[in-house]
Amino acid sequence: MQASIQRTTGALYLGVIALGLTSEFAIRMPLITWGDPAETWAAIAANTGLFRAGLLADSAMIALDIALAVLFFSLLRRVQPELALTAMVLRLMQAAVIGASLLASVAALSLVSTGPEAPEALMVLLTTHSIGYDVGLIFFGANTLITAWLLARAALVPRWLPPLLGLAGLTYLAGSLTRLGAPEFNALMQPAYGVTILAELSLALVFLLRPQRSAATA
Repeated sequence: MQASIQRTTGALYLGVIALGLTSEFAIRMPLITWGDPAETWAAIAANTGLFRAGLLADSAMIALDIALAVLFFSLLRRVQPELALTAMVLRLMQAAVIGASLLASVAALSLVSTGPEAPEALMVLLTTHSIGYDVGLIFFGANTLITAWLLARAALVPRWLPPLLGLAGLTYLAGSLTRLGAPEFNALMQPAYGVTILAELSLALVFLLRPQRSAATA
């Protein structure tokens, strides 16, 4: 039963990673030019179908993340139930904040599709969505740190993976906090996000391909 939960968790996690990277790198980045509102307006207006696909990808990612919050709790509650519950709540908070920020992108699409041309207002909405995503990652960074500790205690993953996950959690926290409090330094954080992709992809593949029985007891 536990191996089945791990495999399901790994498969859903791969889905979250694929959907998140697709919506960000394959859809939003080609359409949004942050220094040129007029060009961004024109790009979205000419590719509303692609922009809608990004909204759907983000929505599906949020749904999978909610399921992951429950599955991780199921796997880790025997280690330390209060911390496992805290991690689940933090992951659900991330989903709620990112879901709410997605409404700004919905409003941006509505503005382009039906409103008078207003590139500056469009950029405000897109920026709101982007910052909302980073706010959600504050909760996820804290979740990742707790999850790394619980996974180390549960002995469900190789020993090298919890420290890598802990580094990913710190990266999320540092990136989001600099975005909010010191945006001039935020650009320096962007290369570090490669660590987060590596850590989460490794966790997904370990669960999917090499499920292990937990050494933790109730």
